[in-house]
Amino acid sequence: MFNPGVISPLHTETYVTLKPGELQLLKERAYATRKHILRMAGLGGCFVGAAFSCVDLLTYLYTRFLKISKNHLNDPDRDYLFLSKGHAVPALYGLFVELGFIGPERLDHHLQPDDLIYWHPHPNIPGVEFHSGSLGHLLPIGIGVALDCKINGESNHVVVILGDGELNEGSNWEACLIAQAYRLDNLILVIDRNGFQANLRTEQLLPLEPLEKKFQAFGFYEMTIDGHSFTDMENTFTSIPFEPGMPNVVIAETIRGKGLKKFEARHDAWFCRLSEEEVERFSQELER
Repeated sequence: MFNPGVISPLHTETYVTLKPGELQLLKERAYATRKHILRMAGLGGCFVGAAFSCVDLLTYLYTRFLKISKNHLNDPDRDYLFLSKGHAVPALYGLFVELGFIGPERLDHHLQPDDLIYWHPHPNIPGVEFHSGSLGHLLPIGIGVALDCKINGESNHVVVILGDGELNEGSNWEACLIAQAYRLDNLILVIDRNGFQANLRTEQLLPLEPLEKKFQAFGFYEMTIDGHSFTDMENTFTSIPFEPGMPNVVIAETIRGKGLKKFEARHDAWFCRLSEEEVERFSQELER
């Protein structure tokens, strides 16, 4: 049975080591992104726990893996990332500030009627590829993009980040059948396996285990990693495609609220609305 908060070792024998400067950059960006999330939690509230669990994944992908930059956000040769667990978008907004996609002042507009910075991704925000909010919708869209890239002989990667509770939506498994049928090895599913769906543990609501075997049965090549280890991510994503002709899935075992001990692995750290004093205090308590 899956035990949230306990991280499994990477399923590989050979490790590539990040250089100290590379690792430091990743840590600094993840830390700064978490501070931005807390800031938004003080401006009407947001889904802090879900955002914190995928900060490290997003930081790695945009810093080390994805072929996309602030001056080429609409380049047809870019890689694509779809955040299907859209309620975690504060992590995306905060990281976009660190990457220079948007200015830090935009976050002051969180939930304000004069801007589109709110609880789910909006494609009018630079860097956001598509709306998400209704769970289970962006994997089919990502598969359509990956198939289009294949048909046109393009080399774009298409990454879709899903929450583990989101896997209860049947549309995801229908989409997986299509991905396998068309041999979409340019498609990368990343499962943020933090063990919670809203305010209940996934295994209490609708058990997902054995999750690895489920994806394998649907024709995916699966790897399980520590979703907070940049070294694990480097070793895993640089090995994609894991097997030519097979779609890829990375099950990233994460901790809800990771980076702030008071929020870690808590069912009630789902949506948080913080006071100005709490934002300041929690920002000082963040782990670097």
